[in-house]
Amino acid sequence: MSQQLGQYLNKGISPKQFMDGMEKNREAFHANYEQFAWPTAELQEYYESLNNRDDLRCMIITADWCGDALRSVPIVLRAMEAGGVPTEVMIIEQHYDLIDQFLTFGGRSIPIVLITDTGGHLLGQWGPRPQHVQEVMLAFKEANPDREAPDYQEKLGVARKEIVRRYGDAADYTPVILRELQAILERA
Repeated sequence: MSQQLGQYLNKGISPKQFMDGMEKNREAFHANYEQFAWPTAELQEYYESLNNRDDLRCMIITADWCGDALRSVPIVLRAMEAGGVPTEVMIIEQHYDLIDQFLTFGGRSIPIVLITDTGGHLLGQWGPRPQHVQEVMLAFKEANPDREAPDYQEKLGVARKEIVRRYGDAADYTPVILRELQAILERA
């Protein structure tokens, strides 16, 4: 991954500005953020150990209307806070040029978490969902390539219900997201 994202560093807003400016999902997002709990002491220690590094930056491409962001972004924010990793939020509607470099199945799916060094070299990315949840959308897209098919929306609804089921509750998906992020950070 030799992508250079330096031109985007410091072009986003702070996590606090994002949360304060939310028009949709504000209460639920804040609740998920406030109710965050470390699933294990080991995960907490790992993220806190990132305070020993000063070479990491985090950009999160997201929006307040996104259901996936509602679940995962509070976890990412808490993890980056624990590690002292400078984090900025890039609102998708203001950064199409950035999200278009990180399409999922050819589309703009969020959230996308980008880990860079201080110069903006991409070290890793995560998103838009935990892998076991994203498998549902992958299978759906492969089985339903024609967006104009008469049963496309119906089948999409079934896939979305399965996505929600696979997420489970915060106790189910929090450790998964933290471990997937950890694997990316360990490679960085």
